[in-house]
Amino acid sequence: MKKMMPIGPMMIEHRLIERMLAVARGELERFWREKKINPEFVMELVDFIRLYADRCHHGKEEDILFRELAGKPVSEEHRGIVAELVKEHQWARQQTREMVEATRRYAEGEQDAYLTVTARLSALVDFYPRHIEKEDQHFFLPVMRYFSQEEKDRMLREGVEFDSTLIHEKYRAVVAEQERKQGPPRAEGPGAQPR
Repeated sequence: MKKMMPIGPMMIEHRLIERMLAVARGELERFWREKKINPEFVMELVDFIRLYADRCHHGKEEDILFRELAGKPVSEEHRGIVAELVKEHQWARQQTREMVEATRRYAEGEQDAYLTVTARLSALVDFYPRHIEKEDQHFFLPVMRYFSQEEKDRMLREGVEFDSTLIHEKYRAVVAEQERKQGPPRAEGPGAQPR
């Protein structure tokens, strides 16, 4: 039986990202028809983009694959593609931040923010298919030749470990944010000292 390469999970993740993008494109078309957005959907999409597409997926690319490629005698073409992919990840993060901010303004009643939300959402749903195609068709498989089977196996294990920590990372951040919003703990009972 053929072993899975470390790019296998990332290519599988691409399929789920594509499915969510299809949903997002449908929602975007509805936003355009109705001339209003659904902030709840946008924030669900943002959560998906930030945790799954960026932290989980791009995290494995940047923190494992690109890091390992940096120590290899990689062709100029592949080195150039790595640089492009990193810039594209940064661009997507910026688009997402701007969409979040505009969604917040829209939810607070600023109707003009509709244009920013739909522009950023349109940019993201147009961007990701091209980005995925570049990785799947022109990068992932060719760069595997730089690694021995042992190195591929190690990267695959590291990817599994990386994924296993994400839910803990997410909910530690959720709790920390809620604690920050709540402020310092209050003392309980007469004469009690703060915790």
